[in-house]
Order: sequence, then structure tokens, then C-alpha cells
Amino acid sequence: MQPFGNILAALALFGLALTLWQWLAALRFPLHRRPAQSGFTPGVTLLKPIKHCDAHTEKCLRSWFSQDYAGPVQILLGVATVKDPVCEMARRLIAEFSACDAQLVICPEILGNNLKVSKLIQLERLAAHEIIVISDADVLAPKDFLASTVAPLRDETVGLVNCFYRLANPVTTAMQWEAVAINADFWSSVLQARSLGPLDFALGAAMLLRRKRLARIGGFAAIADCLADDYQLGNRIAADGGRIELSPVVVECWDPPQDWAHVWRHQLRWARTIRVSKPAAYFFSILSNGTLWALLWLALRPSALTAGFLGLCLAVRVLMALHLQWRLNRSTAGLGGAWLAPLKDLLQTGLWFCAFAGRGVEWRGEYYQLLSDGTMVKAP
Repeated sequence: MQPFGNILAALALFGLALTLWQWLAALRFPLHRRPAQSGFTPGVTLLKPIKHCDAHTEKCLRSWFSQDYAGPVQILLGVATVKDPVCEMARRLIAEFSACDAQLVICPEILGNNLKVSKLIQLERLAAHEIIVISDADVLAPKDFLASTVAPLRDETVGLVNCFYRLANPVTTAMQWEAVAINADFWSSVLQARSLGPLDFALGAAMLLRRKRLARIGGFAAIADCLADDYQLGNRIAADGGRIELSPVVVECWDPPQDWAHVWRHQLRWARTIRVSKPAAYFFSILSNGTLWALLWLALRPSALTAGFLGLCLAVRVLMALHLQWRLNRSTAGLGGAWLAPLKDLLQTGLWFCAFAGRGVEWRGEYYQLLSDGTMVKAP
């Protein structure tokens, strides 16, 4: 058992080192910093696929109607059927902001297995401007979002601008656990990856790009069957030579209350999507789970040394979760779930195994099978 114990010790030390590197990468990023006013205010078209509504939908949509932006803005809200209850809310907002160039678009065509991308294809046909903004329905943007994030597109080598997002309302214990994954670990892991080289993927909460760049990769139709449409969009633009730019602006995602089962399904879908998109990177991601390796080392070699090392790892994880969530949130609100960081690590181990154990995912109430190329097919 001596060699195995040495391996676990090395893995525990390596996991702690990777955790500290991830923390450092996040510390160096100028989160929330606004760029100097550049006077670059091209016309932008917002493509916003919507479906159903909850208690937060109206304020999220309203944030896009009330942008403080000097250039022309066109807002296209896409819904699959006129019978969707969100239509009434959309029409009310369009009437309230009558000075906005806004339109509710019925998108009845099914042009691929990804119904969100199917709507984007139909919305883009009506786009009046060269700069396209894509955003999910549950995203609330700060008033200066467009003014701050459009600036990098002045540089023609920038292929896509995206930003980090935070889970704004972790109102259940399960959502607090997920908030550690999103508000602490996810954005810092993206920056850790960026420290190794240019990004070759995008984050889908809010993305900006030029229509001519979109056309060069085959348009939205090229990703109409892909589950991870944001990853695929960024990956194809990067492959075409466009730089993926990370804006320091942060948007908010507002979700209805969710229980453990719902959060687990969401995280499993995310895990299997990443595993298919970046299989090697996801396989080796288990090495960064410092809590897991320290716990296994203590279980195999109980001693004051291994117990002390586990305590150090737990302290680092909780402090890291506290600090990174505080930086992303710019508030102490919602930090009470930071103690769940070690539990998140252990449950993440289960998700890691499950990601390799199947290809089925649930998305928007439908069941799909993921294929090795990132596309999906309806489950039988």
C-alpha cells in the first residue's frame, strides 16, 4: 500500500496546487472594470429566444429595453408559438418602451434539434444591424452592458465578445451548492484555462459578434443540432481565426426555485456537454479536486499530517468560494453557501463518473442523446 499512499499524497498536493492556481488566475482578472468610452456605438440587434415565463422574466427582459447605449438598438424576441404566455408580457414591454425598435417574432419552424438555435436562425433573418447580440431569456444585464461590451468589436480580429454570469438568486440549499459551482468555480476555471492559451469557446449568457463573422462559419444553421451552441459558436469562430474576448462585465441569471433533483440534472447535462466538447480536458479535470484526494489520502493513511492537510484543503476551498463569490457578486449576499464548497467537490466526483457513464441529457423538458461530435438527437 506504500506506493498507493505516495500516489494519493502526490495527487492531494497537486490538487491543492491547481486550486491555488485557479484562485490566482481569477485574482488577476479585472472583473467589473469598465472600459474607457471609445465613441464606438454601432447599431446592434439583440436576438432573444424566449419560452414561458416566471417571476423573474419581466425584469430580465426589461433590463435589455432600458440599456444606456448611444447607438441604434433593435430587439427581436423570438417565441415558438403565439399561445406561449410570455407573448403577453413581451407585447406589454414593447408597448411600454414604444420608442425602442422592438418586435415579437413568432418562430414556428423547427430547423434543428436545438430549438433555441432554430429561433436564432429565424430571428437573424430580420436583423437590421451588423452587430448581433445573443442572450438567454433569464439574463439580466446592467444598464451599460452594450456600451461596455461592444467596444472590443472595434478591433476586426475580435471574433466574439462574451462575459461571465452569476446565479443571482440561490434561494434553496441545492441552488446554493450550484452557486458555488457557477459563482466561484466556473468563472475562475475559465480564467485558469485562458492562462494556458487563447480561449476556443464562448459562454452563452450574453455574446456579441459580427454577422459577417457568423456567415463565415455557416451561420446559426451550422450549430442547429448542437446542444452546447455557445461552445460550438465560439469554437468555430476561434478556428476561423477570430479572437474570443472576455469582457469584465458580469450579467445575472435569475432562475425559479429549484430542488436537488433539478440542480443535479442541470449539472449532469453540463458535465456531459463539457465531456463531449473537451473530452481530454474534462477527463483530467478530476486532478484539480483537492478535497477528494486529500480525503482519500487521510482514509488510507490516518495521521496528524494527513488530517492537517485535509483541514488545510477544506479551509482553502471555503475561503476561495467565499472570496470568488464576493468578487463576482460585489456583495456579501448569498455567501452563506460557501461552506458547501467541499460537498460540491465530492458531488462533482459523482458527476464526473456519471458524465462518462452515459450520453443522455434532459434539456428544456426534452430528452436527447449526445453524439461524439457535440450534436444531439431526440432520445427514443
